[in-house]
Amino acid sequence: MGIFGHSRALRAVVLAWGMAFIGPAAELSAATLNSSQASDPIERSAEPFGLFASALSGGGLREKWLGVQRRLDDEMVQLALCEGDPDRCAAPAALQFLAIVETARTREGRARLGEINRAINLAIRPMGDLEQYGAIDVWSSPLATLTRGAGDCEDYAIAKFVALQRAGISPDDLRIVIMRDTIRGEDHAVAAARLDGHWLTLDNRRMAMIEDAQVRNYRPSFVIDRDGVKRYEDAPMPVLRDRNLVSEATSHSGIETSPM
Repeated sequence: MGIFGHSRALRAVVLAWGMAFIGPAAELSAATLNSSQASDPIERSAEPFGLFASALSGGGLREKWLGVQRRLDDEMVQLALCEGDPDRCAAPAALQFLAIVETARTREGRARLGEINRAINLAIRPMGDLEQYGAIDVWSSPLATLTRGAGDCEDYAIAKFVALQRAGISPDDLRIVIMRDTIRGEDHAVAAARLDGHWLTLDNRRMAMIEDAQVRNYRPSFVIDRDGVKRYEDAPMPVLRDRNLVSEATSHSGIETSPM
């Protein structure tokens, strides 16, 4: 082998040694760059719609819910008495509510939620507060609503919320959500139940339950759980098709959502 052959062989050895030394460092550098460029996953709330919410310490909406809870305490006693001795129960609405819950208990999973949604929707006919009470935004407890046989969206939602809990759904998996209907320009309330990590909405406007991610033309505003009322912090602003219509409809909305 001549001098040029030895030279080429030497260069090949040096090159191989250099690549072995530089290669891991280059790969480490590239990995570091890629990891720094990768964006962190967006944190989502466990609440329906994946939005974060903060508790309200006061205001009209909170007071309305506290009033419902006080009436619920009385109704729970009545339900317990009627459940223990149905033959002596003097409240047909209590027996009707217990029958709905008992039927739901015989089902599992989504079928249990669907049974509550269907039964409550059929048991109550839609009627506005102004027509029923001569006042706007009256929140009714389940037995009071069933006694009248009529109510508006929050009455349906409250009845479903309580019925689902008595049917065995964990309170951690139950909510009432108040949303802004961006088409009609009014507020709307639905019950929501979490099943297998997904929130399903139970709406008096439809028999079918849909996931929160599939809800269209609504902007969630408030959420209620067993701990109280919370305001959604990062709800997206709605696209209003007709601002004049929205302003007019808001003044006649069935739910007064102002926290003040």
